[in-house]
Amino acid sequence: MTRLQTLEKTLLERLGDTFPMVVKHGEITLEIPADQWVKVCTNLRDEPLLGFDIAVDLAGIDYSTYGLPGKGPATPFPARFAAVVHLLSTKHNWRLRVRAFAPDDAMPILPTLVNVWPSLGWFEREAFDMFGIIFEGHPDLRRILTDYGFIGHPFRKDFPLSGYVEMRYDEQSQRVVYQPVTIEPREITPRVIREEGYGAGR
Repeated sequence: MTRLQTLEKTLLERLGDTFPMVVKHGEITLEIPADQWVKVCTNLRDEPLLGFDIAVDLAGIDYSTYGLPGKGPATPFPARFAAVVHLLSTKHNWRLRVRAFAPDDAMPILPTLVNVWPSLGWFEREAFDMFGIIFEGHPDLRRILTDYGFIGHPFRKDFPLSGYVEMRYDEQSQRVVYQPVTIEPREITPRVIREEGYGAGR
């Protein structure tokens, strides 16, 4: 039995078949409802046969255009926004992806996992900043990559590439100011131009 099969068997034994589990590309993704996010993750950490003592990463996802033409295979998802945490067990040397969907697309909220894995504090702040996912109970949920006065969430699929405002230093007021975007939105299509005989005899 491979390590992946052993992990899958152990997860089924310890958690049952309540939660959807997908085995793909040599890894397991476990999907947890938002209201059981903290409880199950705590179990994944504390259960000796699982022992996921390290949260390596947490990322937000916006599925709003997933499955549209040119965007990949169509797969139904229960909500637009999700958080995915990547776990590692140093004792058993195996990894796991755990995903939870925020139930409300208009106000995506998930419980914080900071009390389970304190290392996720900054990752949750990034998911909040970039996707607008609110992690309820986070001790310091504020922007981490954009300016505190920034409007919107840049990794959302409906956020314009040029943004809403631009920032510049104003000589008169001797400070940085915001102003409407002056760049005309345009689609840039790269072109490759080759001269006849390019690269021959070189």
